[in-house]
Amino acid sequence: MMDKIWGQACAELEQSVGPNNYNHWIKPLRLMAIDDGAARFVSPTRFISDWVGRHFAKDIMAVLTRHGAPVERLRFDVGSAAARPSAQATAPAGQPAEAPTTRAARTDLGAPLDSRFTFGNFIVGKPNELAHAAARRVAEGGPVGFNPLFLYGGVGLGKTHLMHAIAHDYQARHPSAQVLYLSAEQFMYRFVQALRESSIMDFKSMFRNVNMLMVDDVQFIAGKDSTQEEFFHTFNALVDQGKQIVISADRAPAEIKGLEERIKSRLSCGLIVDLHPTTYELRLGILQSKTQAFRAQQPDLEIGAGVLEFLAHRITTNVRVLEGALQRLFAHASLLRREITLEVAQECLADILRTNDRKINIDDIQRKVAEHYNIRLADMMGPKRARNVARPRQIAMYLSKQLTSRSLPEIGRRFGGRDHTTIMHGVRKIEELLVEDSAMVEDIAVLKRMLEA
Repeated sequence: MMDKIWGQACAELEQSVGPNNYNHWIKPLRLMAIDDGAARFVSPTRFISDWVGRHFAKDIMAVLTRHGAPVERLRFDVGSAAARPSAQATAPAGQPAEAPTTRAARTDLGAPLDSRFTFGNFIVGKPNELAHAAARRVAEGGPVGFNPLFLYGGVGLGKTHLMHAIAHDYQARHPSAQVLYLSAEQFMYRFVQALRESSIMDFKSMFRNVNMLMVDDVQFIAGKDSTQEEFFHTFNALVDQGKQIVISADRAPAEIKGLEERIKSRLSCGLIVDLHPTTYELRLGILQSKTQAFRAQQPDLEIGAGVLEFLAHRITTNVRVLEGALQRLFAHASLLRREITLEVAQECLADILRTNDRKINIDDIQRKVAEHYNIRLADMMGPKRARNVARPRQIAMYLSKQLTSRSLPEIGRRFGGRDHTTIMHGVRKIEELLVEDSAMVEDIAVLKRMLEA
């Protein structure tokens, strides 16, 4: 009787809470009895029972009541019997039972995946082609030759999009695999919660028994000693098992202050890929793709000549701002039934255009100088003192002082945490060379023109 009631309830719960939530949180439960208005379940871990009690109790009680089993509260027993739930007890009515070894994806333990973020709608250009190729390779599964994959770059350059795309593609290829995607902040929260509730073994079991672990914005665990300790051991356990890890951050591992050296070393053992700021061509491609998708829903959409090119040229900060501006224009055109002309775009997006007027920042300077002198961007922040690295670094320091409003200590922090006196020395050295070295004068002039273009 319990099996029949729970089977019918599961079919409805899967529809109401979604397949991912159902597979991870509700499917592992086994309904044992309903007594005195209390439904008693066996759960594989306390973590799962606590989560279900907080987030899905009302849904479960409502569904059971609708199926003729009035329930006012839920009770959970944690036991190993639930780790291998009965197929009849957990399979939705009318569907074949899965084998006990089938595993559900664990994306909802941390953060849900966004269905919009797939490889199919990721626009590839020179700034992100390596990151895209590496992400594709990881999504295929199997040995990839590098672990972890570490993606880093500024805001709105596509790190999160690629991570979601990897998870979507990997799950499509390997339906029984467990994929866990979450932010570093969520990892820390789960760890602290496990410590507080004395369920650290449940935490370890959950995080160390996945096929792929994906942690976004790992810089947020910097300075959190206990969280870093657990992350380090989780990382090692997964790598030792041959499980894939994908990490993202806003900077390279060596540049994350407060991150333990052993973690930096571990993260640096894999493939580190920098997502560079978008080029005009890439921004235009993104706008064209979004416009095409919107036209599929609104065939009467009219966009005047030069509007997309104008947006690609003027909005350079990041892709999110660019997409937000285009969405605003779409809404404007749809609601007012007007063609999107260049004049309409300028009027509708006046505030965004003002804030996105070209402003030179230290990242731009470091990148342009590194490209001009053919050195690695990481060397700008690194310890190398060879002349072919030290001189371009001093030029970048000089330009940062000349072309931005940042203070010397702020500039020092952006150059690998150097002291402000080091920045002063670099600036003075370039000022001295400008007096006597015509080649240096020409180099500085060229770099300024490139930066102010």
